[in-house]
Amino acid sequence: MRPNLTAFLFQDMQLALAAGAARTPEPPPDGIAWLRTWALLCLVVALALYLACGYHAGFLRLNGWAAGASPWIWHWLTALGDERVPFALSLLFARRYPRVFWALVVAGLVGTAFTHLGKPIFDALRPPAVLDPGSFNLIGPRRMRNSFPSGHSATAGVFFAVLVCYVRSTWARALLTLLAVLIGLSRVAVGVHWPVDVATGLMGGVLAAWIGVRLAARVQWGALGPAPHLTLVTLAVLMTASLTFSDGGYDLASGLLRLLGILGLGAAASTYLVLPIGRWRRAPQAKP
Repeated sequence: MRPNLTAFLFQDMQLALAAGAARTPEPPPDGIAWLRTWALLCLVVALALYLACGYHAGFLRLNGWAAGASPWIWHWLTALGDERVPFALSLLFARRYPRVFWALVVAGLVGTAFTHLGKPIFDALRPPAVLDPGSFNLIGPRRMRNSFPSGHSATAGVFFAVLVCYVRSTWARALLTLLAVLIGLSRVAVGVHWPVDVATGLMGGVLAAWIGVRLAARVQWGALGPAPHLTLVTLAVLMTASLTFSDGGYDLASGLLRLLGILGLGAAASTYLVLPIGRWRRAPQAKP
């Protein structure tokens, strides 16, 4: 008879997490240094804008420049800053690289605290609440309050900065950094954030990634324990499922979000159920 399925799946996951942890090297020092430099540059940009021309500095120029591009570009980019997207993308590698997944979770918690504490404290008005409707380009929902800092920018900063820590290629780091910056700038392009919000949000997200990577390296139960890992994966699955029916107000990106949701759910079903159950079926049967 075959071994008990539940016991087999638990042992299979335990072995996979151990192999994944061994497969993932510690973040190199130059990866951590990249994050420090990135965060410092964001701080310099935010301070320069604010001190030179005030909180609203640069918005009309950037928003007007972005209006020349096709709206779908900004729909897609700003949708990638949705906090559900990192959950979907992380399901593509959570089992194979559990340390990276765990670092993303810890960094995400730090980043969420940064934005959710900052927004109500400052309660800054967004561009639609300050500017005349015809004076700028608005794409998507008309949001009025809680402008500082940009949550989408912080989300992009967290996700891509954690990946920057673990990849080794300078080109890959530059590409990930550029993508995070473009996602942040898309919030100005769609007309719901000031450039200072974006620079500060990116800074907070990158710092959260730096803190998260360091904390995750010290406390690894979320990477090595099957029970906590499965709990976090279940949360990621629930967040990913919502991408298949909610576009966050950016309808031109609904197909992209639905595709990411299907890919994430398919990866989770394959790596955590279909393939392990296949291995269980092929397992040698114990003699009665």
